[in-house]
Amino acid sequence: MTEGAGVRAGEPPEDLTAAEAGMWQAFRNGTVYDLSSGDPVVDDPHGGHPWGEERAVRARIVCWLLLDGPPALAGRVSSLKLVGVRVSGSLDLAGGTVVPYVEMRRCRFEEDVLVPEARFTTLRMVDCSVPRLEAARVHTEGDLHLPRCRFHRGIRLTDAQIGTDLMLNQAVVQRDRSGRSVAADGMTVGQDLQAELLESHGELSLRAATVGVSLSLRGARLANPYARLALNAPQLTVERSLYLTPAGVGAQAMSGMTPAQGTRIQRFACEGGIRLDDGRFGDAVDFEQARFTLTDDQELSLRRVQTPELRFLGEHPERGRVVLSGAKIINLMDRADAWPGPGRLHMGGFAYENLVPRGPFPLAERLDWVAAATAEYNPEPYERLAAVLRAGGEDEDAREVLLAKQRRHRESLPFAAKLWGYAQDWTVAYGYRPGRAAVWMAVLWAAGSLAFAQSGHPPMKRGEHPEWSPALFTLDLLLPVIDLGQVGFWQLRGGWQWLATAMILLGWILATTVAAGATRLLRRN
Repeated sequence: MTEGAGVRAGEPPEDLTAAEAGMWQAFRNGTVYDLSSGDPVVDDPHGGHPWGEERAVRARIVCWLLLDGPPALAGRVSSLKLVGVRVSGSLDLAGGTVVPYVEMRRCRFEEDVLVPEARFTTLRMVDCSVPRLEAARVHTEGDLHLPRCRFHRGIRLTDAQIGTDLMLNQAVVQRDRSGRSVAADGMTVGQDLQAELLESHGELSLRAATVGVSLSLRGARLANPYARLALNAPQLTVERSLYLTPAGVGAQAMSGMTPAQGTRIQRFACEGGIRLDDGRFGDAVDFEQARFTLTDDQELSLRRVQTPELRFLGEHPERGRVVLSGAKIINLMDRADAWPGPGRLHMGGFAYENLVPRGPFPLAERLDWVAAATAEYNPEPYERLAAVLRAGGEDEDAREVLLAKQRRHRESLPFAAKLWGYAQDWTVAYGYRPGRAAVWMAVLWAAGSLAFAQSGHPPMKRGEHPEWSPALFTLDLLLPVIDLGQVGFWQLRGGWQWLATAMILLGWILATTVAAGATRLLRRN
C-alpha cells in the first residue's frame, strides 16, 4: 500500500512515533488528545521542566493532519484537540486552508507558528507557550482565541480578518525586533476584541483596525517606556465601546461584569504614550480608573476622535500631555482631579455638547480646566464651555465663563487697552453684570447731588435760567446725549468746574461700557 493510499484510507504512516500515532487516531475520532502528566508543575508550558519525547509531536505531522488529514471515522467529525503536547519544529501553515476545528491547550511550541494568509474556521490556542505567532492576513470564519498564551517575540496580525471574536485575555506578549508586541494594523474583527488582563511589553499597534462590536482592554497592562507609544491606534474604528477600565482578577470574574464583592480589582495601566487620533467609537471611550505613566514627551492623544461619550475618569498623569484637539464628543463625563495641570492639556477645536461631571466640579475649577488648556489666550474653549452651560440652563455660570474670557484676553492687550479693560471690568464687568452700571450711576448721582447742594451757583444770565436743582443738574452731567435743561445755565468756578468735568467723563465711561456690553450680549444672542 502506498503512503498516499494509506492516508486516504485512514491508516497512519509507518514512521509515526507513538505520540503521533495517538494524535492521528484522536484526529479521526474528533476527541481530545491529552499528554499531560497530571502534575501541575510539570505540565506548566511556561515553566522550566523539560518535556520528553513521549510528549512530542513533529510540526510536520500536525500540518499534515490539518491540511490533508485522513477522513473521520463513521459518525465522527475530524478535529485536532491537543492538550499538554510539545510541538517540535516550525508549524508552517502559510497560505493553507484548514477545514478541521483546531484547539490546543497548555501546549509548548519549540519554534514559531506560521499561519500568514491561511484560512481557518476556528483556531484556539489556550495557555500555550509560543516563540512567535506570524499571522498576517490570516482569515478565520469564526474565532481566533489566544488567551493565557505567552508569546516571546510578539504577534503579527497585520490585515488579518477575524470572522467573530479575537481573544487575548491574560496573554503575555513580549516585543519583537521592531519593538512591537502586537502588530495588528488594518485588522478586522467581526465582533469583539477582548484583551482583558493582557500584558504587553512593547508597542501594541492597531492602526486603522476595525472592531465590529467592542474592544476591551480591561485590566490590561501596557508597557513601552523606552519608546513613544505603548498603544498606537490611529484611525481605529470600534462600532460600540473602547474600555480602558478595571477588571476583576480571579475565577469568578466575568468579562464586562461588575466584579463580585471580594474579587481583586486590576486597573488598566499604561506605561508609555497612547495614540487614538482620528478614531471612531460608536458608543463610548471609557477611561474609568485608568492609570497613565508618561514621560515629558509622551501623550495621551485623542486628536479628532469622534464618540458619543468620553468618560475621562482615570488618574491624572503626573507628566506628559493630554491632547483633545479637534475631538468631537456629545457627552463629556469627567472628574476634576482627572485632568493634568497647566501646559499639559490641549483642547484647540475640542467640541462637546454636554458636561456630566462625576463628583464635585465647581465652576472655579472648571475655569482652571479651561485655563490649563490655553497657555496663550484662545477664546474658543471659553466660548464652547459657555455655550454648553447656557444650553443646560445655567445662564449665570455661562456669563461668568465669558467674563473670565474677557479678563484673560485683557492680559494680552497693550497698556492703554488694558486700562480700558479694567475700567469696563470695574464698572459693568464687560457688560455681563449690567446691574453694576445702575449702582455706579446711583452712587455718583447721590454724591454729586450732595456736593452741588452745598453752595449756590450764579446763573449765566439773569431771567434766563431754570430753577436750581442739584439732583437734576448732577443727572444732566452724568447722562450723555440726553439734555435735561440744567447744564449751561450756571456759572461754575474753581473746583466745581473740575467736579462737573469728572461727572461728565464718568457718565461717558459708564454709557460706553454699557453700550459695549449690550452689543456683546446682542451679538452672542
